[in-house]
Amino acid sequence: MRIGIFTDTYPPYINGVSTSIVMLQHALEKKGHQVFVVTVNSEQYKFEEKDNVIRIPGIPIGIYDYRLTGIYPLKAINKIKNWNLDIIHSHTEFGVGTFARIIAKQLDIPLVHTYHTMYEDYVHYITHGYFNRSSKKIVEYLTKFYCDKTATELIVPTKKTYDLFKEKYHVDRNIHIVPTGIEIERFYQEQFKKRDIDDLRHKYGISKDDFVILFVGRLGDEKNVDLLIDGHIGLSRKYPHCKLVIVGDGPDADSFKKKVKHFKMENNVIFTGKVPWDKVPLYYQLATVFATASLTETQGLTVIEAMAASKPVVCADDEAFNSVVIEELNGKLFTNRRMYKKKMIDLIEHPEKVEAMSRQARISAEPHSAKYFAEKVLDVYHTALGERGEKGKTFFEKMKHVVKRGFYGK
Repeated sequence: MRIGIFTDTYPPYINGVSTSIVMLQHALEKKGHQVFVVTVNSEQYKFEEKDNVIRIPGIPIGIYDYRLTGIYPLKAINKIKNWNLDIIHSHTEFGVGTFARIIAKQLDIPLVHTYHTMYEDYVHYITHGYFNRSSKKIVEYLTKFYCDKTATELIVPTKKTYDLFKEKYHVDRNIHIVPTGIEIERFYQEQFKKRDIDDLRHKYGISKDDFVILFVGRLGDEKNVDLLIDGHIGLSRKYPHCKLVIVGDGPDADSFKKKVKHFKMENNVIFTGKVPWDKVPLYYQLATVFATASLTETQGLTVIEAMAASKPVVCADDEAFNSVVIEELNGKLFTNRRMYKKKMIDLIEHPEKVEAMSRQARISAEPHSAKYFAEKVLDVYHTALGERGEKGKTFFEKMKHVVKRGFYGK
């Protein structure tokens, strides 16, 4: 099969979506399919084409390093035509997603769409507090239009997202729940040399006896990192060997660092800054447990990454997580800061629980492998091809088998 992936985020730009797309690309290629990518040029305002990847001009929109485009060069269209795609898989509703919709319609190619992001939680980055309500309504309308009216098949990663479309957006169509997979082998403990882990510990002043709580993600308001830092104030005073390691960067990084400095926790809260994509798995090896308080995830791939690294997860009791994190089996769930501290203390004081949960975490990550994910996505592709095939037939073509048998079944 010849598959075209259309996305606004792709390496070298790194986030959960771009990571999942690269993983899907590799998994599909391992199965013998050809994958072509259309994305935004993350650094230059120009068209580029290399190794079956087209990068079209884009402009920054004020959300991290994210870029959007409304420029669809003719040479890109001609190149895509020559790809002779069987299916188009879009991973964004706007920018390149609009381009995917145009190409799919012009070339009569089935369009599968994956919904990744709860956009309503990010509107404030653009509006800066103005017209938030009306802006959310516009986002809701555009999201519903793209997902309900233009895609042949729709994929969402969790029941939480499924409910959003059915109960809030009132989307009346088939929705495939396909949890995003990851290349879980990248995070296995046996992939790393002890020397490399020790060197990383030394770099950040972490002892082997320290109880390390790890967070990986953007440092933005929507990730609720404040709760982890506030909770750590009490934890670090009672347990000096307890350290919080925060991997990532974002608009709130400076305010988080100021808070840590104000409470004199510089030795117990460590900010690594942005880490290259290929180095992130090594950082999971620093952790005793992984923690996140985010309530805005569609799935939360870092939780699965942590489990693949054999790390118990302590996370917010949210639908994006609670289908994966099972209380006392592979982690713990909390609903507020007080409960977060209580559950973390339980793990600090009972290392045998951490050890048992670590084993179960690794097992829990297995169903989220790239191989299984690619197989489920391929099932949706085949459905889209079948659906489009039926929809494209005329009335008389659909009736051929009836005519052959006779209208009365003779």
